[in-house]
Amino acid sequence: PLCFRSNPYQADLLRDGVRRYLQLPGDQTVLILHAKVAQKSYGNEKRFFCPPPCVYLTGPGWKLKQEQIKGRDAGETGSRVCGYMGLDSAGSSLAETQKLAFEEQADGRGFGCAKALYISDTDKRKHFCLVLKLFFGNGQEIGTFHSKLIKVISKPSQKKQSLKNTDLCISSGSKVSLFNRLRSQTVSTRYLSVEGGAFVASARQWAAFTLHLADERSARGDFPLREGYVRYGSAVRLICTASGLALPPLIIRKVSKQCAMLDVDEPVSQLHKCAFQLQGSDRMYLCLSTEKVIQFQASPCPKEANRELLNDGSCWTIIGTETVEYTFSESLACAREPVSPVPLITALQLTGGGDVAMLEVQGEYFHTHLKVWFGDVEAETMFRSPKSLVCVVPDVSAFGSDWRWLRYPITVPLLLLRDDGLIYSSSFTFTYTPEQSFLPGQPLLSDVPQDSDKLLDSIHQEFTRTNFHLFMQS
Repeated sequence: PLCFRSNPYQADLLRDGVRRYLQLPGDQTVLILHAKVAQKSYGNEKRFFCPPPCVYLTGPGWKLKQEQIKGRDAGETGSRVCGYMGLDSAGSSLAETQKLAFEEQADGRGFGCAKALYISDTDKRKHFCLVLKLFFGNGQEIGTFHSKLIKVISKPSQKKQSLKNTDLCISSGSKVSLFNRLRSQTVSTRYLSVEGGAFVASARQWAAFTLHLADERSARGDFPLREGYVRYGSAVRLICTASGLALPPLIIRKVSKQCAMLDVDEPVSQLHKCAFQLQGSDRMYLCLSTEKVIQFQASPCPKEANRELLNDGSCWTIIGTETVEYTFSESLACAREPVSPVPLITALQLTGGGDVAMLEVQGEYFHTHLKVWFGDVEAETMFRSPKSLVCVVPDVSAFGSDWRWLRYPITVPLLLLRDDGLIYSSSFTFTYTPEQSFLPGQPLLSDVPQDSDKLLDSIHQEFTRTNFHLFMQS
């Protein structure tokens, strides 16, 4: 392990450690999934959050860390991950938090779920956060992690949503969860989910789906996506965020008294009852039958031409969801301090050029003990606020003498390092680009040998510091 370096030898050791990390990242990721809104409980009732907040532990670093603890404490129990989840109110007692036991799934991810959290009517807040505290079984604290803001509502809105109140409207490209509750019984709740490459109705786990508005005028099978708020009667695509599996094109319909309403085109709102008709089909709807997801054929409503009769399994409740992801690696860290606060990068802004290019890193949970790294090169970093770090962009020659004659773009990952060696990776990268004006009539990659090992030795083009590109990896 490497502590904060005070001499060039330690700096070289740290850089070597970062290089090893980049070749084989031993990341640990905490993924929190939760609904965007929560319905308030009144009196003595406990209206549990639905879908329940879930936590996934992913990445090879968890196994490595657990092996270390086993070796040190010689025990299986001491290396198990456990946690508590509750609301972020200052007066929140342990009684109001829920213990999470993590089980390992078939895909190797750890999974925990807080099924009994609720917010009472004595809590007058309009918004709150969930707080997750993680520990190893030996008592060692891992860290504290926050959800995104959750809006408190009294009950699902019955009135037609105005687009002025966009808080409750569901926009194209946002994430949603769908659940079905037979005869309004909590115990019968099932969530649309994906298991083993198939859509299922799960009593245990829920999936987040990206809901896209599709352009109905396009040729069937070719669906350009549109922006805007989702309205009833629109063609939509539902794509599982974890697996990428998509349902066929669907028409979203408002449900009232177990009927699909064909003539309603108002905006879709949080916790509305809705149905999904397969586009182009003869009244076929997405339906659940115990754990299976099937198609159900609705029948015409005898009294009203613009309604179709559904069964229980075809009526879904829709709710917006959020995902927040915290990633860190303790492979170089020398302290047993908690990993939190885990910084989150949300945007980059480049200013200046020439010899004084500066990069502002925007996000959350920043502090004075962080340095920005461009790949394995440390940047001079200044703390501006918990939402902003500013750093000097390293000269491209810092990546090796050959980089000065850059003739094709190079992209390096952006990392944040705490001063005890803890690494926080991000989905952001920085790209150095050669100035095009220095390439008269030459293809960008001419004379570059196919052997990628020799690629770095073949760079013979002048580079200027004025041409940078920033982008986020998808």
